[in-house]
Amino acid sequence: MQQRVFGVTGWKNAGKTTLVERLVAEFVRRGWRVATIKHAHHEVDIDRPGTDSFRHRAAGATEVALVGGRRYAIMREQEEPTLAEVMARLASMDLVLIEGFKREPHAKIEVRGGGDQASLAAKDPNILAIAADTQPAETGLPWFRRDDVVAIADFIAAKTG
Repeated sequence: MQQRVFGVTGWKNAGKTTLVERLVAEFVRRGWRVATIKHAHHEVDIDRPGTDSFRHRAAGATEVALVGGRRYAIMREQEEPTLAEVMARLASMDLVLIEGFKREPHAKIEVRGGGDQASLAAKDPNILAIAADTQPAETGLPWFRRDDVVAIADFIAAKTG
């Protein structure tokens, strides 16, 4: 079976992370194993100066695995990888939720916050639905309230099944 993938996209401060967090909790409640991928538009460092793993990287290690009792992280020094490269490194899951990556061609829901945000759906045929507090007038796509997590999860399950 091919891995289920669905994206959550939108402009800054639209509520993407909150929706992803709630969707993860809903799918986990349903017994699904879920992975997430979050795209950041800035330099990211999960390590802290002074730690042993930071010192390994500072000394020139290209890849450092930090292993603890219940989790591990692998930090790799390279140019930003493609979404496909990141996905290839994930374990098999029931669903991968992707936050961001607006320009990638996977199925997505567009989250809209308040204010006059330009529609991403108007230019992206991979956006299959809108999550907003009020029904958008300019699109015929399915619409969900941003807090209707169960209905959004049902939609994602149906579209990725």
